[in-house]
Amino acid sequence: MPEIIIISGKGGTGKTSLTAAFAHMAADAVICDLDVDAPDLHLILRPEIKVREDFHSGHEALIDPAACTACGLCAEMCRFGAVSNPPTGYRIDPLKCEGCKVCVQFCPAAAIRFPERHCGEWYLSSTRFGPMVHAQLFPGAENSGRLVALLRQKARDLARESGRRLVLSDGAPGIGCPVISSLSGTDFAVLVTEPTPSGRHDLERVADLCRHFKIPTGVIVNKADLNPENTRDIQRWCETARTEFLAALPYDPAVTEAMVQRQTVTEFSADGLSTDIRRTWRRILELGSRKKHPSQ
Repeated sequence: MPEIIIISGKGGTGKTSLTAAFAHMAADAVICDLDVDAPDLHLILRPEIKVREDFHSGHEALIDPAACTACGLCAEMCRFGAVSNPPTGYRIDPLKCEGCKVCVQFCPAAAIRFPERHCGEWYLSSTRFGPMVHAQLFPGAENSGRLVALLRQKARDLARESGRRLVLSDGAPGIGCPVISSLSGTDFAVLVTEPTPSGRHDLERVADLCRHFKIPTGVIVNKADLNPENTRDIQRWCETARTEFLAALPYDPAVTEAMVQRQTVTEFSADGLSTDIRRTWRRILELGSRKKHPSQ
């Protein structure tokens, strides 16, 4: 079962819009949104949540006011400034607490509990294009990499149980922890960029990351006609870097018009850009299946 992920070195390249269009064309896929810090694939796919589960990771310190003797030792020892002493008594700010457990260890009254931190929720949903696995971390919550790993495992399990032959994932932008977690073991990564200096710079960074994990990659330049010269430079870079150049997609207002209607551009219009996206998707499927089926 191939796993194909759509990522970008920076935000705003059109990665999620393309992922939604690919989901429309993928006849037998489990869809997975791995951008757990700021997911937005659900805005287009409108999933109906079937299963909702809490996500716990790490720990946070909580002061029991009934047991606290107000000695102030926890405030003195906390190097993150998470402990305050308002008129109502000592308390720990959950956004500042790093879960180091120093206050728990040294509290003379054993008044500080250390439960697991509730970081967010993850979901199994249905969409008009098939099942979807997605999540939402709470603001300021951490361990996004662990949540991404959980979502990928749930997507693989769901694909096996339902007999679906592909996992299609929308990754987070950048090269941070959630992207690293989403790449390990992936069969093919589609790198979406734009013909700008920052787009080129961040494309090279995320391509280096894929190369480190030995993930085959292909590049799409979105809104390529806005700067044809930069687009040609990226294409030449792909040749030098031995990276597949998948497509140079033109700017099309239909993408925004479709988004307003909560549709993919391939649903909204069958011509123009949609034709290019369909051709690109067929190439992605061909390249993404090679690791699992070397004879193809």
